[in-house]
Amino acid sequence: MANHKGAALITGSGRNMGRGCAKELAKAGFNIVVNGSKDEAACARVADEVRSIGTQAVVVMGDVGDQSAIHTLTEKALQAFGRIDVLINNAAIRPATQFLDMSDEELTRVMSVNCYASVWLSRAFLPGMVENGWGRIINFTGMNAQKGTGGRPHVTMSKHASWGLTKALAHEFGPKGITVNTISPGTFPDEEIDISQSDRFQKLLAQTPVGRLGTADDIAAAVGLLCSDRGGFINGQLLQINGGVVG
Repeated sequence: MANHKGAALITGSGRNMGRGCAKELAKAGFNIVVNGSKDEAACARVADEVRSIGTQAVVVMGDVGDQSAIHTLTEKALQAFGRIDVLINNAAIRPATQFLDMSDEELTRVMSVNCYASVWLSRAFLPGMVENGWGRIINFTGMNAQKGTGGRPHVTMSKHASWGLTKALAHEFGPKGITVNTISPGTFPDEEIDISQSDRFQKLLAQTPVGRLGTADDIAAAVGLLCSDRGGFINGQLLQINGGVVG
């Protein structure tokens, strides 16, 4: 992976996939902005892990669904490192609500966290990427958004919108040395879950052709490639990492 000695901001990076991405990019030489909305202690632990790898880290807490918090996040990130070269829009919420029970307030909240935050953060950091002639943006969607599912209509809508944003930015900023891609994870249990004791995860395991569920390292490996010079020809794509559940 190319060592640009720049900085990466990863939303929702206090645990699980976000934590894995932070560690992977730190190994590549990127300084890291760790972000979370609630568990500051978890974010601080990730920052310590990043520092133990050999790069710098700052923790900036904030709800990415709140535009004023986004302003604070971007301001503190730029104060810490001068620029952001890699933006990973990982944070998301997935409330279960039937369509006819979905309020306008809940719809707005889900769209703000899962999609608008990607817009706001991209708008904040793209000028610096353009000036530097290099940048990476990765958005996240999911299998349910791709194949459709009942009970979470606003989540599916928000993730499709995020995929649309990826394609639009990839075309506009690709000529400027910036790639924009989407990762669609499969089933990734939280780190603390013992899947052997969960009927739900055992059923999901049985549906996964490779015979196991995903880990943070699976996502981190893909992020590492996309954020390297070796991944510079991958642009405007949706990369499915689900063990073959959805093709």
